[in-house]
Amino acid sequence: METAAFALFAAVTLTSAAGVVLFRDPWHSALMLGVSLLSVAVHYVMLTAEFLAVIQVLVYVGGVLVLISFAVMLTQAGETPPETATGDGEVTGR
Repeated sequence: METAAFALFAAVTLTSAAGVVLFRDPWHSALMLGVSLLSVAVHYVMLTAEFLAVIQVLVYVGGVLVLISFAVMLTQAGETPPETATGDGEVTGR
């Protein structure tokens, strides 16, 4: 039973880590990073290293992921619409 749970969370870790790299949207990539870090914390609990699991959740999931989320939200909020061409060779920002 323990081996099956370990294999399940190993698959979740590998799949979510691949999702971090493969997703184009930074928000989805950050969410997959959170899933990956949480599943690593579950591995620590299964190895009876509860202190490391708590530190993993507090530092990485609680700190780094929140920092990445704020960076993604703040950098995407100020995007301006692309300039449009009027057809007479002039580019306007309307």
